Amino acid sequence: MTTWLLVPAVAAVAALYASVGHAGATGYIAVMTLFGVAPSFIRPTALVLNVVVATIGTVQFARAGHFDRRLFLPLALASVPCATFGGWLALPTGMFVKLLGAVLAVSAIRIVAASLPSAQPARDPDVSDWWAGSSPARLGVLALSGGAIGLLSGLTGVGGGVFLTPVLLAFRTAPVKTVAAVTAAFILVNSLAGLAGGFAAGRPIPVPELALAAAAAAGGAIGSSLGAFRLPVQAIRLLMAAVLVIASAKLLL
Repeated sequence: MTTWLLVPAVAAVAALYASVGHAGATGYIAVMTLFGVAPSFIRPTALVLNVVVATIGTVQFARAGHFDRRLFLPLALASVPCATFGGWLALPTGMFVKLLGAVLAVSAIRIVAASLPSAQPARDPDVSDWWAGSSPARLGVLALSGGAIGLLSGLTGVGGGVFLTPVLLAFRTAPVKTVAAVTAAFILVNSLAGLAGGFAAGRPIPVPELALAAAAAAGGAIGSSLGAFRLPVQAIRLLMAAVLVIASAKLLL
């Protein structure tokens, strides 16, 4: 399946997505579709590449001190069983996917609007006092969000980052780089859960060609290093918006 254009395309997708804590499943699905890869191979392959890139991103953002375990654990504990169930199901998603694409487009617009200089308040715009501590209400909202996003990620064959990021930003749960760090780890566990669900349903886990896996790993290492250590918060916000626009276009078109 490897062509001389697919390998650099996968590397570029991995670098862009990893810079904001994502792993690139929607991008891999888009480029593999363009290159005529068999549909039955695309979804599980995207999840395998997700695991590679999300592992690297999780390590990089954690090394930079951005990971928040209190935010991650309620999301992950609820999402993993739901993602496994979603990966086991094989449902036609049709209009449902179109609706998700529209929601992601609106989320991207909101991120850009909030990033404009005139929209910046004096205090940190990314954090709400409501999320301080570990109240039952806070844990309940995170668990419900994680479960719903886990099910979506399993059904659509992505790690869930494109759904989680706009939710965490809309709720103002944490600074942007912490959102990226939590998203990377969330994608990792949900991608593994989605693969496990597919395997339980009798669908084999493909082994990507070495060139594709290496391209994803190289792009993921470059992108996550830039996002965790070098890129300013404003750049991360705009890159997140760009990632959501790409994901939205993929779902809608």
